Amino acid sequence: MTEKAVTDCQTKQFQLCPKFQKTFTILGKKWNGLIVDVLLEEGTQRFKDLAQKVPKCSDRVLVERLKELELEGIVERRTYADSALIEYALTEQGQDLKQVMDAVHGWADTWLDAEECVKELA
Repeated sequence: MTEKAVTDCQTKQFQLCPKFQKTFTILGKKWNGLIVDVLLEEGTQRFKDLAQKVPKCSDRVLVERLKELELEGIVERRTYADSALIEYALTEQGQDLKQVMDAVHGWADTWLDAEECVKELA
């Protein structure tokens, strides 16, 4: 390696892809991954049903997270003109996270102890 090549290598800094960073900002935010997982596994949900399936998340925070996921194009809020019914569903973009979530489940099944997780979450 030439002296210039060594200098160039030493001065270049590692840089994460902005899209990768944005993805982890969205999915890494507390409760977002669980919300997406419930909607992937259970399909369209009413707010009260979603709140029961993510029990440690307060209603206020759940509303915030759903709004954030909606703004990101991952979740859609469905309202009906003739009803007070409001439902939440994954968009096509949200559905496309299935492989990611399946990979996370696979990693967890391989590397995490279920009993320890239950103790930590209790």
